[in-house]
Amino acid sequence: MEWSRFAQQMAAMARDLLAQDSVAGTLSRISATATELVEGCTSAGILVLHDRKVETLAATDQLVIDSDRLQERLAEGPCFDAARTAQGDRTFRIADLTAESERWPVFAPRAHALGVGSMMGFLLFTDDDDLGALNLYSREPGAFTEASELAGWLLASHAAVALSAARTHAQMEQAVTTRHVIGEAMGILMGSHHLTEEQAFDVLRRYSQENNVKLREVARQVCEKGVLP
Repeated sequence: MEWSRFAQQMAAMARDLLAQDSVAGTLSRISATATELVEGCTSAGILVLHDRKVETLAATDQLVIDSDRLQERLAEGPCFDAARTAQGDRTFRIADLTAESERWPVFAPRAHALGVGSMMGFLLFTDDDDLGALNLYSREPGAFTEASELAGWLLASHAAVALSAARTHAQMEQAVTTRHVIGEAMGILMGSHHLTEEQAFDVLRRYSQENNVKLREVARQVCEKGVLP
């Protein structure tokens, strides 16, 4: 690998990731970049593990989705191992999946049958019970080298920063939207029932608690219908 050229590509990629205007756009660019920059990588995707439930994001092809679903069904595989590792390295490189039957007696042969020859994974984030990992695949055994692993690790490091920024931005946008909707709903209740601001908010809050409905959803329905649902 020509490292000076690779460094330039990584710098351009980092700028590109930070320029994305949504979490979905950031994730898609991460996966696409993996197949472009990491030697041996033909497929890539981001797996999010919610406790024991798997969600596949930004998969470049069906192989990624099938592999993720297999791990979920079996509750076995490299991403589940990463989730259970409280400390230490959260990177894995499987040179030849056919040689991993002892480590993953069910997952390894079935993943190989799907067409996975070798794979790598890099932790992107942990959030309470959630884990996000960038997974790279090749249909050929031995496709990933130490240079591939280093390139993948560098990509994942940049991706983790960009993804964190994108998620934070999305959360902030959602918070602003939620406040706006709640404020609008309070205004409707204040006008229709001659309530003070505090009383209107208390009506929304009490309805939310008594009916086990999120405050944001209660406010949205008031905005749409003009009354409490």
